[in-house]
Amino acid sequence: MIANSTSTSCGSISFAMLHRSFHARSIASWRDVWLGEVARRNNERCLALRASTTAEQQLRFTMKERQRAEQNTGTTFQGLTVSKTTTFKHSNSQTITYQPSMSCNCPLTPSTGPTLASTCGGSSFMLFMGLLEVFLRSQCDLEDPCNRPLPPLSVNSRYDFVVIGGGSAGATVAARLSEEPRFSVLLLEAGLDEPTGTQIPSFFFNFIGTDIDWQYNTESEDTACLNKDDRKCYWPRGKVLGGTSVMNGMMYMRGSRKDYDDWARLGNIGWSYQDVLPYFIRSEDNLQANTMDYGYHGVGGPLTVTQFPYHPPLSYSILEAGKELGYGAADLNGRTHTGFAIAQTTSRNGSRLSTARAFLRPARNRPNLHIMLNSTVTRILFDNNKRAVGVEFVHDGKVLRVSVAKEVVVSGGAVNSPQILLNSGIGPREELNAVGVPVIHDLPGVGKNLHNHVAYTLTFTINDTDTTPLNWATAMEYLLFRDGLMSGTVSNKTKTLLNLLKINMFRKERSKCYTHQIHRTILKGISEVTAMVNTKYSNPKDDHPDVQLIFGGYLADCAETGMVGETSGNNRTIYIIPTYLHPKSRGYIRLRNNDPLSKPLIYPKYLNHPDDVAGLVEAIKFGIRLSETEALSRYGFQLDRTPVKNCEHLKFGCDAYWECAVKHDTAPENHQAGSCKMGPPDDPLAVVDNQLRVRGVRGVRVADTSIMPKVVSGNTNAPAIMIGERAADFIKRTWVG
Repeated sequence: MIANSTSTSCGSISFAMLHRSFHARSIASWRDVWLGEVARRNNERCLALRASTTAEQQLRFTMKERQRAEQNTGTTFQGLTVSKTTTFKHSNSQTITYQPSMSCNCPLTPSTGPTLASTCGGSSFMLFMGLLEVFLRSQCDLEDPCNRPLPPLSVNSRYDFVVIGGGSAGATVAARLSEEPRFSVLLLEAGLDEPTGTQIPSFFFNFIGTDIDWQYNTESEDTACLNKDDRKCYWPRGKVLGGTSVMNGMMYMRGSRKDYDDWARLGNIGWSYQDVLPYFIRSEDNLQANTMDYGYHGVGGPLTVTQFPYHPPLSYSILEAGKELGYGAADLNGRTHTGFAIAQTTSRNGSRLSTARAFLRPARNRPNLHIMLNSTVTRILFDNNKRAVGVEFVHDGKVLRVSVAKEVVVSGGAVNSPQILLNSGIGPREELNAVGVPVIHDLPGVGKNLHNHVAYTLTFTINDTDTTPLNWATAMEYLLFRDGLMSGTVSNKTKTLLNLLKINMFRKERSKCYTHQIHRTILKGISEVTAMVNTKYSNPKDDHPDVQLIFGGYLADCAETGMVGETSGNNRTIYIIPTYLHPKSRGYIRLRNNDPLSKPLIYPKYLNHPDDVAGLVEAIKFGIRLSETEALSRYGFQLDRTPVKNCEHLKFGCDAYWECAVKHDTAPENHQAGSCKMGPPDDPLAVVDNQLRVRGVRGVRVADTSIMPKVVSGNTNAPAIMIGERAADFIKRTWVG
């Protein structure tokens, strides 16, 4: 049975109406029931906020939307059974009956993180999103109240292992180590548990710039982000259990065989493709393994991998366009890494599967695993022999320490891992002395070798007016069937990242109620269609493409005007986002001061190497050629030829113009890597060895994308999980054999 109530930022909302079958004569009836519960249980300050707009503005249900809601009646799906006897009709005498078909068997926990109502601009969306969140939290597969980790009743003074960071790699490490009952494991995560709203694939960009995002900005760049405020690029990074796997595009891409073989050739023994493939397979529960390349995928692992359920016709037309240019459809995690594909994702039944949900929730009841949230690590403690003996962290405003019997595993990601090492006195001596941090070990490579993929967004319009923004029809299609426009993601490789520098968050106090608005441009992913292709700078025989294409469009999200049910005009906007995969530019991270809670200084040095600019320009030209193929001609692709600011003096479309454009309207990816580089002893910038042990000290490993000598050719979430799997295996072999 679903619990009686759930806590919100404004009080307690009853779920009694969701315990039983109830009849919905119209959406307005749902609104009346819900507002009645709010009126009885909520306080006056929040009622005033939600009553600011009329029912006609917020909850209008058109005939077209009703027709969409009539589809697939009689289907049992994810906790709701739809009665076949009747559906939404124009007449109020006909009804839909909803009945919970699964029991949560435990009370709903208080909601964590930002609410959906606080993530869309415009007062019209407040009630819509608030009501939608009520229904989302009523569904056990999304809310998952029985499996969310709880804080330990008491914290031990000593643990065998302390894992710092519960992101893509850290959650994996902690869960795998706790499989050994003789190990005691403490996982420290700076953020809270993932909000229910993040389970909806199309909503992940709603949470960028909120409290579950570290909200990093780079320092001013010389060759990138030149049109941004102060020439700074925005870096969203997950500050939440599950890390950036809670707010990424969910694409499951491993990288190419050559990526890992190159790591091994650099002196990292045991990191070739054949070495790492078993660890990808170990994690995986691939629901489409029988249609993928045999021998490259796993079943039965904790990480569900599958395609999103919704694919608009344009997705398949893009695959046909790829064939015209010589690229077939392929399993890009299989025998080849070159071609076009509707990519697989880390999703389950149309919802997001973060590493917290995949790895930590099944392990939550293990007595040897403690998970502490809202716990920011300030430094690792060492004895006189440079052995890690403890960890210092801030929990709920208090400075605490725990002792470590065996090892500390740093899994903070490409920003936080070097920052933690530097704050602990491990790093370049001169830099540590400059900010007054006592030096434990002089390790020049900490924070160096920082690099990332860089992209550019091409904007097109097509002849398609059948736009469907976020409204009740798309919401019901998702709630009932986990399908439709809410079941796919906004790509994290889009121009949205370019506009995040202009995030404007404000809070208006209304008796402790506040609104939170993010101003941004929404670009939308087409069911994770992607392509791996070659420019003239890469050899096709190497199967090591240097360009990834991502496509934006066809997704439900907050309307720009804030009006529920808004249409988008006579033409749909589509985006092709070419991404250069083999950057040679290298940046670095330094401490801002000796305050461990201060954000570090980030200098990415994007496009600092001319080969990166040349490669990205070739990628742009490939994207334009793709739009001109016969397969896409019926859509009437028209490139937006509005000149980029500060590039107007150049002829649109020539190489010089694109060179200018990529530097001014840069689209950095969220694939940061390399800042704690893995390398052999003779590599002056190597921070960890091939077993991920930090050089020069004892009892510390790093496990995340920061150890990559060179970033892989593709998205980095799956490789981060693989690195977590390998780290746990190294540790088990060390201490168990």
